[in-house]
Amino acid sequence: GTLRVPSAPTCLPALLLPPDSEKTPGYWNKGARRSLELALALQPAAQRAKNIILFMGDGMGLPTMSAARIYKGQLAGGSGEESVLAMETFPHVALAKVSVVALGVALLPLPETPLIAACFQTYTIDRQVPDSAGTGTAYLCGVKANAKTLGLSGAAIYGKCRTSFGNEVDSILHRARLAGKSVGIVTTTRVQHASPGAAYAHSASRSWYADANMPKEALRDGCKDIAYQLVHNTDINVILGGGRMYMTSKRTPDPEYPEDPAQNGTRKDGVDLIAEWLSAKQGARYVWDKKGLDAVEDDSVSHLMGLFEPKDMKYELNRNASTDPSIVEMTEKAIRILRRNPNGFFLFVEDEIDHGHHSGRAKQALMEAVMLDRAVARAGELTSPSDTLTVVTADHSHVFTFGGNTLRGNSILGLAPKKAKDKRAYTSILYGNGPGYSIRDGARPAASLPAAEDKDYRQQAAVPLESETHSGEDVVVLAKGPMAHLFHGVQEQHYIAHAMAYAACIEPYAAEPGCRAARRASHGTQCSPQPLLALLALCVAAHMVGG
Repeated sequence: GTLRVPSAPTCLPALLLPPDSEKTPGYWNKGARRSLELALALQPAAQRAKNIILFMGDGMGLPTMSAARIYKGQLAGGSGEESVLAMETFPHVALAKVSVVALGVALLPLPETPLIAACFQTYTIDRQVPDSAGTGTAYLCGVKANAKTLGLSGAAIYGKCRTSFGNEVDSILHRARLAGKSVGIVTTTRVQHASPGAAYAHSASRSWYADANMPKEALRDGCKDIAYQLVHNTDINVILGGGRMYMTSKRTPDPEYPEDPAQNGTRKDGVDLIAEWLSAKQGARYVWDKKGLDAVEDDSVSHLMGLFEPKDMKYELNRNASTDPSIVEMTEKAIRILRRNPNGFFLFVEDEIDHGHHSGRAKQALMEAVMLDRAVARAGELTSPSDTLTVVTADHSHVFTFGGNTLRGNSILGLAPKKAKDKRAYTSILYGNGPGYSIRDGARPAASLPAAEDKDYRQQAAVPLESETHSGEDVVVLAKGPMAHLFHGVQEQHYIAHAMAYAACIEPYAAEPGCRAARRASHGTQCSPQPLLALLALCVAAHMVGG
């Protein structure tokens, strides 16, 4: 068994020792053989996808994924290193050299469904290290673009309204809706933020949340703010996240914080976009808290908008579980509503891991990554890999790392075992730059416990910046379900949108071989668990035709 040293309930477990079984070669040989057998049994799922779910961990680079895996295991009382994220049961992949993906199979514990993984290059046309707007345009719209622009080709210039006209590019979410699928957005940021904004908006600036955030010149030239486009550009069935203040007119009190004028609506045009959206959608509902979301019956609405904060939603570690829904709860509600469409659905789910890193607060970032993984797991329980392509990726990474020769079972938020050259303790997690830089009395302050495990503790950074920055290394893409084998090797980030569109017969791939049969199968026989052999035979035949 494992030896656990008692610690305070609010802290991670102290150093845990690995089980004695790991000391024998048989333990490792047996696990490797089981993984090898699974690898040899892998077959590509060549049928077309009815549904697509794209999970996007904003800022979830590989170091963040690795640390989140350990954190997840330590939250469960284990040493952490042997833990497995739900998203890590997707791929069978071996990472060989740094920034290189080997076309092989990793020795992962018992994945439920075969799938492939790949590394993707995240630069934009004008930036070596990208932002979330340019990357969102790539993986959702299928083209590389300039930083800070949304839903526009590289011909558009940041901040120049007129350059957007004629350079619009449509997202896979928009094209899926035109194809008859239901579509949805779930995010823990504001729904007008860069990543979800790329799913529906065409904007020369990611910061044009409402008309109040736009320069007069852009308004005169006829550009529309992102919140306006959320309501008018695409018929989105489910919209869940933050961003209330950009939807209502200036000085409109916020329903949750009516006494705080800083949370009031900001629109200068006097338009109530929420009311406008409700009046235009038959069977639509709007909610602003968890109670309202829980009261929505899945089969009673065709459209649902839930805006749970004036701006971004709160970190999971700061969330009021009685008033604000989690990303897991929002994802489940979205799937239950969207899956009623016999033509299928496209769902985009984002978590704000990024904001935790920007603030230099690693615990906040890692908890967000764990929550995204829990949403991935729940989505897997609500869907089937036989008809649902699930993709997990990141838009970019961060200058976040962990090391220091820590021992097995060391708290991921804890200290390195030896002091630095300055004779002071330091945390295993560090940032290359950011607000964690600190010099006191001419020296770096020593890190200590339990302070370093606090949710708002800022890990030390090498370079002083107000906000920690993104990093430019490749990110991983994990996929399972129909056509998951299309995600392989080292690819450009915009390839993601094309692979998903091809998998689901969405433009520009709607006329590809097999798509007509897939549409017939979608509109015709539905495979549901029935004990009758005749119906089972029909289902098998329909799948064979669809492949």
